[in-house]
Amino acid sequence: MLLCPVFLHRRRLTLSKASYFRRYWQLYALLSLPLIYFLIFRYGPMYGVQIAFKDFNLFKGIGGSEWIGFDAFREVFGMREFYSTLRNTFMLNFLDLIISFPAPIILAIMLYEIKSVWFKKISQTILYIPHFISWVIIGGIVYQLFGNQSGMVNGVLESMGLNTIPFLTEKNPWLITYLFTGVWQSAGWGTILYLAALTGINRELFEAAEVDGATRLKKIRYITLPSIKPTIVTLLILNLGKMVSIGFDRPYIIGNTAVREYSDVLSTFVYRIGLESGQYTLATVVGLFQAVVGLIFILGSNYISKKVTGNGIL
Repeated sequence: MLLCPVFLHRRRLTLSKASYFRRYWQLYALLSLPLIYFLIFRYGPMYGVQIAFKDFNLFKGIGGSEWIGFDAFREVFGMREFYSTLRNTFMLNFLDLIISFPAPIILAIMLYEIKSVWFKKISQTILYIPHFISWVIIGGIVYQLFGNQSGMVNGVLESMGLNTIPFLTEKNPWLITYLFTGVWQSAGWGTILYLAALTGINRELFEAAEVDGATRLKKIRYITLPSIKPTIVTLLILNLGKMVSIGFDRPYIIGNTAVREYSDVLSTFVYRIGLESGQYTLATVVGLFQAVVGLIFILGSNYISKKVTGNGIL
């Protein structure tokens, strides 16, 4: 008799869950699409991670290749080129974090402060466009603008009797060109999340600040920035998790042999040893290394963020 109330309670919960599922089955159907995507394209390829521990033979396949343990890891970690590309990856990502990360925050605040609705919409459209341009096209634009011989900028400098600048053939000018090209391509699109966070701020806070005589800069400092702090922290943690991984397109297209000391990164290294040289085992080792270190970075930054600011994503 004592079990009857418990049994009835569980049955009631089961019925409520079933009725809830029947009522909102469309939402579960929509949720199944990204779940299927992740299962097929994210978790499915994890089967191939074992290539890092095998002497992979393309004709024998993954299952037929012989196990070699950690021999491939020892070979990769013994390569001098691996450490130079790892250093460049950290350097470019760290500089990108310093320069590119604050850009959309500043841009979003500027757009938010604009009172003219039509000017704001036009500005947003213009700023979003570079995100949809392929890096191949952007690379062509960069070479047309900053090339040593045929670049428009150096052509103007020559016509004015000034010295040309080796934007793409010397390390430091190339690094500046690389970083600010990234800002131009990503800053506008990055403002979307910050603008969404800014629209959620209670307008009464600004009105109260105006009554107290606060200037626009003080309102940004004491109301706007603290209000979007959780969004900033979340995106910062996600960016820190990508410190070891770097896109292939940007350094490969803008880079060249003259600046290879800076432009050669882990993604181009994997391309050379994997696709060009056919050393798939070594390429998989580097990819696995990036994934593990990236996970450590994101967990570590999330832990520190929780301890320091109280905000985190995990």
